[in-house]
Amino acid sequence: MTVSLPLVAVLGFFAWGAVKFLGVRTWIVVLIALFGFWLSHTFMAPAIESGTRSGVDVINGSHD
Repeated sequence: MTVSLPLVAVLGFFAWGAVKFLGVRTWIVVLIALFGFWLSHTFMAPAIESGTRSGVDVINGSHD
């Protein structure tokens, strides 16, 4: 069985859990999200995308 969830929904769930149960401040979550958007517009973006896709392939068990 394959479940397809957007990465934003999964990260949002983890962020909500961190704020609710771990006591992480909301401004820290917002700061990390903004840093992620900034980082996606740098020269590191292709490496991050490649690493993310490789990680998802490993978890899903699909290899080329």
